Amino acid sequence: MTNHSFELDCKRIHDSMGDLSHMIKSLSCRTLLEKQKLKETFKAMYGEELVSYLQRYEDVFSASINCSGLSWWMLDPHDRDAVVVRESLQQDETDFKALVEIFVCRKSSHVLLITQAYQRMFRRQLNQDIINLDPPHPFQKILVALAASHKAHQVDVNRHISKCDARRLYETGEGNLGTADEAVVLEILSKRSIPQLKQTFLSYKHIYGHDYTKSVNRGNYGQFGKALVLVVKCICNPAHYYAKKLYRSIKGETKSFARALVSRAEVDIDEIRKVFKEKYDKELADVICENLPSGYFRDFLLALATSPTFV
Repeated sequence: MTNHSFELDCKRIHDSMGDLSHMIKSLSCRTLLEKQKLKETFKAMYGEELVSYLQRYEDVFSASINCSGLSWWMLDPHDRDAVVVRESLQQDETDFKALVEIFVCRKSSHVLLITQAYQRMFRRQLNQDIINLDPPHPFQKILVALAASHKAHQVDVNRHISKCDARRLYETGEGNLGTADEAVVLEILSKRSIPQLKQTFLSYKHIYGHDYTKSVNRGNYGQFGKALVLVVKCICNPAHYYAKKLYRSIKGETKSFARALVSRAEVDIDEIRKVFKEKYDKELADVICENLPSGYFRDFLLALATSPTFV
């Protein structure tokens, strides 16, 4: 797109106060690069951040319409995730699932940007805030390990290491009367990259004939095991994980649904949509129409749910 096209779009957005339907059309189909260019152009033309401008809509329409998806969509992905992390940590009951999704389903380079954005936006150290959570929780230990895993140096997945790690998980878990050795699990989680961990769990199934999560579920792992199962499922098959999350959250956790849809539209919405159809015999778009009232917010989510993955 030419600079002139971006300028025209910015003018339409600026002049469309009260017409959210036009803004949805203008913004929902943008790639990351196009969104960045739109924000730069809007700031140059009007001296205001586009995200702040959209948040003003949020204040005007929040009584009747939840249109926060627009402002969230236009945030840089790492800034958006930093906000999600902060909100998750500040809730009366920490939203550990949201934190796991970010640490598991983001590339290491992206996690680094999140930690930098978190420090810039909130003047706090993300890792330290997780460590200082009180009361202690099994997810807390796993999150600390996952944060360390993103500092793992290996670039390529090593199948020999994955087999060794799989055998170690077996010998200190299922092969040891089903009693979990949390220290071993946390050590492996902290020292391997997410792709390497995924290969380890694939190796476990290949060697022992069943998923590692099955071993955890039938073993003596307690609350740590419940947290570990969610993390492993998220690592092994993000599309299945998010298809299930979208199906469950649409029926009452609208904010969680919107957050997941916005974040995955830039990653793997095509695959999630396919898995959703296979699991529930329904189109994601149809489920949105069935469960959300008509309006701008639903139109926006439909636009994301039916478009190709944005890159």
